[in-house]
Amino acid sequence: MKKLLVVGLMMSGFAFGQIKQDTLDKEYKLEVAPKKEKKQKLNPLSKKGQMFVFFGWNRGAFSNSDIHFTGNGYDFQLNNVQARDKPTKFGIVYFDPSWFTVTQYNFRIGYFIKDNLALVLGIDHMKYVMKQNQTVDFSGTISDPKYAGMVQNGQVNLADEQFLTFEHTDGLNYENLGLEKYRNLVHKKNIDLVWSYGAGIGVMFPKSNIKLFGNERSDRFHVAGMGTDLRTSLNMVFWKNWMIRAEAKAGYINMWDIKTTLNNKPDKARQDFVFGQVLAGIGYTFNTKKYN
Repeated sequence: MKKLLVVGLMMSGFAFGQIKQDTLDKEYKLEVAPKKEKKQKLNPLSKKGQMFVFFGWNRGAFSNSDIHFTGNGYDFQLNNVQARDKPTKFGIVYFDPSWFTVTQYNFRIGYFIKDNLALVLGIDHMKYVMKQNQTVDFSGTISDPKYAGMVQNGQVNLADEQFLTFEHTDGLNYENLGLEKYRNLVHKKNIDLVWSYGAGIGVMFPKSNIKLFGNERSDRFHVAGMGTDLRTSLNMVFWKNWMIRAEAKAGYINMWDIKTTLNNKPDKARQDFVFGQVLAGIGYTFNTKKYN
């Protein structure tokens, strides 16, 4: 009997304790609120649908080139012709919109077709000037005795400008379409550093300033050939939108239809050369669609 009483008391104590524990669990159990999804944190120059615009200025360098001239009464080539760019002296002209084409400028508009991959439309307004104070090798024929007489021992001295002046100064316009890959190097609250690399191809649309054999100077825009390039850039983005861009590129230009006379005569020149370019400027980046 005593054993039954002891067992009963133990079972009732266990049941009471279990009920008490269940009650405490219900009373003190904390409800965990569902976590809110954080908005996607966007890195500049990275997401599909983002865009950027850019404007800057450049310095250029050009390899020596052979320039072949053909027309009525002449067919000749000047070999290893040297050239340089023609930067405008720094001043208000760099910031006055009515004069911006005077400088060696660059314009870009880019759209991210995939994450970190952008299609970029660009205008590179370079300036190409043949160095006047040089003597170059000559091969070919000239029927005009005055200018044929300027050729001595297979060379011609260009210093006095009577034989030839040759420029693409309004300018050496490279209208190009490029594909660029972007990689974020630094991502802070108000600053990002983004590296890009890519390649481009486009048409040459120069306004060539050429005076050959005392003819009236040719000075008009004309699609003269094509170009291609490799490029890389560093982009520093401030406050998510404003961008400072520094870019370097190297490329090849082939112009087979350079107009050398002002009228519609068949006179023309052709040349090809390698170019290098460094540029810097400012831009703005923005989203074209909403992200969660």
